[in-house]
Amino acid sequence: MTSDYDSLRPPEPPGRRKRKGGKGRRRNFFGQGDGGREMSMVPDVEFEKVDADGHAGYYGHNVVKPPPWDDKVATYLFLGGVAGGSGVLAAGAQLTGRKVLRRNARISGLAAAGLGGVALIADLGRPDRFYNMLRTFKVTSPMSVGSWILSGFSGGIGVAAAAEVDRLLRERLPLGPLRSVLRVAEAPAGLVGGAFGPLLAVYTAALLGDTATPTWNAMHRDLPFVFVSSASLAASGLALVATPLDEVGPARTLAVLGVVGDVAATRVMESRMDPVAAEPLHHGTPGTLMRWAERLAVAGGVGALLSDRSRIASAVSGIALLAASACTRFGVFHAGIESAKDPRYTIEPQKRRLAARRAAGVTDDSITTAD
Repeated sequence: MTSDYDSLRPPEPPGRRKRKGGKGRRRNFFGQGDGGREMSMVPDVEFEKVDADGHAGYYGHNVVKPPPWDDKVATYLFLGGVAGGSGVLAAGAQLTGRKVLRRNARISGLAAAGLGGVALIADLGRPDRFYNMLRTFKVTSPMSVGSWILSGFSGGIGVAAAAEVDRLLRERLPLGPLRSVLRVAEAPAGLVGGAFGPLLAVYTAALLGDTATPTWNAMHRDLPFVFVSSASLAASGLALVATPLDEVGPARTLAVLGVVGDVAATRVMESRMDPVAAEPLHHGTPGTLMRWAERLAVAGGVGALLSDRSRIASAVSGIALLAASACTRFGVFHAGIESAKDPRYTIEPQKRRLAARRAAGVTDDSITTAD
């Protein structure tokens, strides 16, 4: 009797002979040994190359299945940061009376959230899959919570941005009696967008860290701080590009704080990760992206600090900050994808954690007693 799982069984040891006529030495339940001593159920692990990139496999298979995501998800990670940071910046501009910065940040937040939603739905394949996630609210599911966060942010920033567009077009939108309702709802809606902004910027870090993908899981404690700082870079960078110098002061301050937070949080995150799980952040495409993220962030931060008299320098600094945020999000995304392709990134950190538990005297649980 066979099944589809038989193809995953390890090969039988050489020299194994079947019993004939019910005679011969008694074997144990698994057909190995003489029943008088324990035998290993699984032969020693051997990693074999399974693809053109040289990624090893466990009996020809990955230990952790790589998530079926592509750059559409990475784009959503980046645009979510732009949207969330812009929502916070717009709320601050609203409270301090900076009308141009408020308008630009509101419209930027809505545009980024809309494009990010398109990228997310494109990855899901059908719009109804996104709608179905809104049928329930499951606090233990980052995807479920994130769907509601995206909806709440989009609703708040959408109303506020609609009021800005109506003013920009000199009230030419065919709103009729709804215009007065829009004017009343504008300020509370803008604050709602500001409240949901940090959640939108950071929930994707929890989404990645909640997976079994080795590098993402290893950074789950510190990745939220990296993503919040990255969102600050993106939102302030976009504001530096689009807003005149006389109102861009808060964005410039946010940019400098974001650079400090981004560089520090990334360094701390890498230092607290298992060194093997952190390797994909330093090699190949992810390594290149992460190195450029730091360079662009520092350059953009210095430029933002010194460009208070030049609109062109301010815009160039903003572009550098946007690029730095994109490199961070894409670098983290691709590092996780790469880590799932090689079982070394799963098995070696597990062995170190097991050895640490045993060294600490933890020897009576299901983890340390299992062989």
